[in-house]
Amino acid sequence: MTKKYDVIVIGAGPAGMTAALYASRAELSVLMLDRGVYGGQMNNTAEIENYPGFKSILGPKLSEEMYESSTQFGVEYGYGEVTGIEIDGDKRIVKTADDEYESSAVVIASGSEYRKLGAPGEKEYGGRGVSYCAVCDGAFFKGDNVIVVGGGDSAIQEATYLANIAAKVTVVHRRDQLRAQRILQERAFDRDNIDFIWNSTVEEIQGDDRKVTNVKIKNNQTGEETVVPAAGVFVYVGILPMTDAFRNIGITDEASWIDTNELMETKVPGIFAVGDVRKKHLRQITTAVGDGGIAGQGVFDYVESLKSNK
Repeated sequence: MTKKYDVIVIGAGPAGMTAALYASRAELSVLMLDRGVYGGQMNNTAEIENYPGFKSILGPKLSEEMYESSTQFGVEYGYGEVTGIEIDGDKRIVKTADDEYESSAVVIASGSEYRKLGAPGEKEYGGRGVSYCAVCDGAFFKGDNVIVVGGGDSAIQEATYLANIAAKVTVVHRRDQLRAQRILQERAFDRDNIDFIWNSTVEEIQGDDRKVTNVKIKNNQTGEETVVPAAGVFVYVGILPMTDAFRNIGITDEASWIDTNELMETKVPGIFAVGDVRKKHLRQITTAVGDGGIAGQGVFDYVESLKSNK
């Protein structure tokens, strides 16, 4: 028997949890589905310093606080890998590998995933030296030399975090200057054990039958290749939206991001999108929470409009 709800929230990151909080507080029945652990990418952040109300808070701690808040008004939380959404009149059928759920409205908060380098050795040494989460795996590289690939906020923040653990951190960036916030750059430049290799890309990740041992790096200006000894490679070269399951309903653009208006509404009535999955300028916890609040109110208005039209 298909379970029915007023609202189904797909994803339990900060955007999804906030949408669930607002919708449930308005006395709507809410199911929040996630394919992993609630909190999303907050769980991969060692220290959060730009979320109002906290001078500093650990990512997993903020995840726990948000979850407790978001479920206090009766939100049902469940595990599920969403495979698609079917539109049937005023019904929205959310399908997972094992179940189907019916609702009047859906909030897509499925987030994004780390972009891969595509370099030889990246896949082969995944979990054996190649990582996309310094908080998760940094402790395995105590006293080692590691490489961080990227020049944005995540790359530089995690390089600074790793500098407390590793003997040496080398940041490899394809440009001649960083894109990270100035305060993050200054912290990294001030660390004696963080070096930078500019205008360069990772060509190959090398290792033995157990783990990573070296990284081949190519200068994109001169073509010169060098091999840098390293036990770990941490990759931060962008993100990709998790929207494969929603392409069939025509709400994604050519790059797979979801377009919404300022009310978080997509092209399909009753389908909202929030957080990192949206096409937007700034992807932060604060903006995700803002999206979630707007969508949470929006689904209430939408569900009420359906009732008044009957």
